[in-house]
Amino acid sequence: MGGDCSSPSGFLFLPPLMNPSQNETAWHRQGETPLLLFNGPRDEAPPLDPARPSGARSGLHPGRPPLPEAPDVDPRHARHTKAQAEEARRLRNREKRRGSDRLGWAAAEEEEKMMSRSYTNLLDLASGNFSALSLGGGRAPRRLPRVMTVPGTLADLQEEEERANSVASDVQSSQAQDRIIIVANQLPVRARRRPDDRGWTFAWDDDSLILQLKDGLPDDMEVLYVGSLRVDVEAHEQDDVAQALLERFQCVPTFLPPDLHDRFYHGFCKNNLWPLFHYMLPFSADHGGSGSRFDRSLWESYVLANKLFSQKVIEVINPEDDYVWIHDYHLMALPTFLRRRFNRLRMGFFLHTPFPSSEIYRTLPVREEILKALLNCDLIGFHTFDYARHFLSCCSRMLGIEYQSKRGYIGLDYFGRTVGIKIMPVGVHMGQLRSVLRLPDKEWRVNQLRQQFEGKTVLLGVDDMDIFKGINLKLLAFEHMLKLHPKWQGSAVLVQIANPPRGRGRDLQEIQGEIEESCERINKAFGHEGYSPVVFIDRPVSVVERIAYYTIAECVVVTAVRDGMNLTPYEYIVCRQGISDSQGSQADSPRNSMLVVSEFIGCSPSLSGAIRVNPWNIETTGEAMNEAISLSDGEKQLRHEKHYRYVSTHDVAYWSKSFMQDMERTCKDHFRRRCWGIGLGFGFRVVALDPNFRKLHVDGIVSAYVKAKSRAILLDYDGTLVPPASINKRPSADVIRIINTLCADKKNVVFIVSGRGRESLETWFLPCEKLGIAAEHGYFIRWSGDEEWETHSQNTDFGWMQIAEPVMKLYAESTDGSSVETKESALVWHHQDADPGFGSAQAKEMLDHLESVLANEPVSVKSGQFIIEVKPQGVTKGLVAEKILSSMVENGRQADFVLCVGDDRSDEDMFEDIAGVVTKKLVAPHTSIFGCTVGQKPSKARYYLDDTTDVVNMLGALADASEPSLSSPEERLEPMPSAESKSDYSH
Repeated sequence: MGGDCSSPSGFLFLPPLMNPSQNETAWHRQGETPLLLFNGPRDEAPPLDPARPSGARSGLHPGRPPLPEAPDVDPRHARHTKAQAEEARRLRNREKRRGSDRLGWAAAEEEEKMMSRSYTNLLDLASGNFSALSLGGGRAPRRLPRVMTVPGTLADLQEEEERANSVASDVQSSQAQDRIIIVANQLPVRARRRPDDRGWTFAWDDDSLILQLKDGLPDDMEVLYVGSLRVDVEAHEQDDVAQALLERFQCVPTFLPPDLHDRFYHGFCKNNLWPLFHYMLPFSADHGGSGSRFDRSLWESYVLANKLFSQKVIEVINPEDDYVWIHDYHLMALPTFLRRRFNRLRMGFFLHTPFPSSEIYRTLPVREEILKALLNCDLIGFHTFDYARHFLSCCSRMLGIEYQSKRGYIGLDYFGRTVGIKIMPVGVHMGQLRSVLRLPDKEWRVNQLRQQFEGKTVLLGVDDMDIFKGINLKLLAFEHMLKLHPKWQGSAVLVQIANPPRGRGRDLQEIQGEIEESCERINKAFGHEGYSPVVFIDRPVSVVERIAYYTIAECVVVTAVRDGMNLTPYEYIVCRQGISDSQGSQADSPRNSMLVVSEFIGCSPSLSGAIRVNPWNIETTGEAMNEAISLSDGEKQLRHEKHYRYVSTHDVAYWSKSFMQDMERTCKDHFRRRCWGIGLGFGFRVVALDPNFRKLHVDGIVSAYVKAKSRAILLDYDGTLVPPASINKRPSADVIRIINTLCADKKNVVFIVSGRGRESLETWFLPCEKLGIAAEHGYFIRWSGDEEWETHSQNTDFGWMQIAEPVMKLYAESTDGSSVETKESALVWHHQDADPGFGSAQAKEMLDHLESVLANEPVSVKSGQFIIEVKPQGVTKGLVAEKILSSMVENGRQADFVLCVGDDRSDEDMFEDIAGVVTKKLVAPHTSIFGCTVGQKPSKARYYLDDTTDVVNMLGALADASEPSLSSPEERLEPMPSAESKSDYSH
């Protein structure tokens, strides 16, 4: 194995550096593992040697040595071999879970055709010339093997829905039969070119979170990674590198052209999203590291990069079996691309940065596009409730979507889909930390540092060199502590480790200059020979060295002004705990720790024993440092034990397992619902509805209408016959004509059932003499134009209004944009023009207030869409429907055709009641019942029409099929005179 390790196929295999059985932990010290190397163009590779076995996955795991070498494999053969094996495995799973007839399998050629027509380019939403962003020349990359070729759009056929319903319970099956595709900006792999420039070496990046989260997934659950590499790979090498990564690491690389990557990552991500999500606005045209003003061409690059990521996912995905978990702000547009292609895809997203308040986020010109893209996921995760609360507030203020909390879970109802909100801070990888703590190198380094800082009290800071980490604020606070508490001069040392910066810009350079200046000033003022108060380390620090510093530090100080999570305190706590089973080290292992943490970082809420500070307040931060290192050992130990219990049980495996469980729960109804996509660009969304809920076809209802002998037609008014946004609420001449035609048919009983007051309805429908009207949800009913209004409620005492009205007026005065509407039988508080957040909060408070003061009154208090309404008990549109149908029965005209059309919550009572009228014998046994809501939304109705125009057109078709009345007015439906039935109705 010595010398040149070239294989005939053009690949190299690095022999093992040592025997893993001799020293397993030594693999961590090497920093990389025996890896597959590429050497030379693939096209020069000879055919596969039949005498050698075919390649297989190496089974690499983080922290575990891989197979020392693997057989040479021609990737051209390996590609087909893997595709065939993968297809066979998927087919077997599908036959077990859904039956062999659930979905068909298409050939690879058909997949290529499908890819060519799969997208409506989301970049159309933005103006601009994309020729500069084109991938341009170079050979087109070959497609990775995939076995699923069925698009996600579902046919609107009953047979297909029945098959979908038959697999509704499949989601409850074990996760072991599923695969998860983890998508992130960067793959969990380190890549570097060989010193002799003959190929590449690849190694797992053990510090990568997306690699560590695998520990929380089932052992036999396959994990596939999609992302980019940290290095540039030449175009002629990309296919072979991609194949090597897929075979050995289950990684699918996304290669972005250098110019596109720069505009995507350093442009939009780092100059727009990163500063904004950390509460920094670009007040000048070029603000350096703190962000630049919005540039639409950078946004277009961001979208294009997300599209390229989506294409890599599509190449390998099986949407019926796979989960997709997307990570961080780099890929917030990706969910729309995937959801557009696969309507029922099980997809989650986790944001690892803060999510800003709505006042900050609303400054982003593409704010709605990003929110709508994220809402195409099934589950959205955040580290803290503050971040989730800000996201929910943005959805409410900008999209008008309110969240609901049920049984401990938070969800957003988005066009029939429930988008779950997950709040769970990520943890550390306990196994990796413990393995490093066992390394002999660590003990040697700890002893060296203890000698270096003998007799000193060490405070430690470990931060990235970033404008948001507050390093200079920490130095100023430490300087204040030395000034105010001279006892620490000569004994307290602040060791600040500054990891290399990830971004760039003028602001970052200015911060670096300030830090260096502060270090020099403090050391000059308080230092002397053999003592430097500040030890500033601005070079890359190995894991072992960092762990050693954690071990000897009395206190860790984190003063970030804004940070998504920050795991430094967690790592410190584990290192101070030490390893109890290590020989000879248990007695020396520290068992106490102290933390001073910023209240603006994600881990702060979970560290209740830490001293939380506002890093901008230098004086209090300095006092907190003094308090932390002055506490007794017993107090430090108690706080440490509390923190360690939490950190050791809420590790990265716990986090990923919890997220996957919630994603499975959120997606459990995917195959029970009817799904289809609507909308263009980032306005695309999937509507998910009950399988029995479908669009009302005019031909079908006209056919049933013509066959019927006695018909009941019940119509809501606002939002049904007139558009809800219309300023002029009067019915059009066309509506009046259609209603008059329907009323003229002697087989018809036509009613307007509305929450409006009777005065306006009576005036507007004066030309419709035969029309029945139920006003104020049925409190007042008039059977025809020449009849008097009747009151259908036993409640005639309105003394409760004197109690409710002052309360509602109080809230109206204190809530700008709200108003109180006084009806004859009800009071309504409207807040549609108020601030969304404040109006919603006031509505909840008012609901509780009114329910309390009206507890003993015969009224009901209900919330609706931007309203709170108080009305007499026993007054609903559902009871109106029963009243009309029972009246028809008593007049010998039992209905065999019922049509109810409405658009809001009050109409749901009507839809619910007409569904049970057959069992109550209020209609004929084989009655055609059409409950129809306006708009594609969850409803108790079985049918829907898109808008008021569709409703009017449908009614017009029924009017055209109607027979002109030849009867006298006496043949019209008479109001029911029975006192008994009136009494029954009021109850």
